[in-house]
Amino acid sequence: MHLPVLVSDCSSCSGLCCVLLPFDRRDGFGATKPGGTPCGHLAGDDTCRIHRTLRADGWPGCARFECFGAGQHVTQVTYGGSSWRDQADLGQMAAVLTLVRLLHEMMLHLRTAAERSPEPVQDHLLAELVALDHADPATLLTTDVDELHDRVGAALAAASARVRAGHEGEDLARADLAGQDLSGRDLRGASLRGALLIRTDLSRADLRDVDLLGADLRDTDVRGADLSGALFLTRPQVDAARGDAATVLPQGVARPGHWSR
Repeated sequence: MHLPVLVSDCSSCSGLCCVLLPFDRRDGFGATKPGGTPCGHLAGDDTCRIHRTLRADGWPGCARFECFGAGQHVTQVTYGGSSWRDQADLGQMAAVLTLVRLLHEMMLHLRTAAERSPEPVQDHLLAELVALDHADPATLLTTDVDELHDRVGAALAAASARVRAGHEGEDLARADLAGQDLSGRDLRGASLRGALLIRTDLSRADLRDVDLLGADLRDTDVRGADLSGALFLTRPQVDAARGDAATVLPQGVARPGHWSR
């Protein structure tokens, strides 16, 4: 099955996230702006003037944002290569971008589930998502995404349970663990999906095969932690955490450049 590219490629996008999405200073953006308004740093060729210095210039929210390839897909496929500048209805384009980003994130997680614990239902769901991904805006915006999201969620939960069955991991799903000291803890196979881990100390913790779907890892200390085999860990989550050279990440998850600094 041919999946779309599930990482952002800004060179093939027309700056959609910089225009269509709202920014809020409280979320790590250097300014607050409404959706549909171009960012002040967006150049005429739809590139970012401060892309290489986002963190230093006070835009960590942009640095950790990941569209999972939705930006270039919406630009090149859904709208046939036309820019946001060519659209009369930016509200529709923003809704399509948000929906396609969700589709791509679901594909990413289903691909992980298929690699770690394959089942036919995952292939059927992936095929359904790929087909929808190539639909026109009207079809996309009239799809029952909540129902689709629920089915994908059930498939991911089943895969997670199978992978973690060999461990006696704690069930900490949706737990509020913000600011707690869990350094050095053996959390192998734990369910941390949806957990609040803001500023939680997980340094040197054993986090192998944990389920981190939707966990909030902003400023989470994972220095020296072993996250090998962690399920459903995304680049924005890793980018929001604080790690170091001793942090072990799952195969295919890149180490953020700012960790070394």
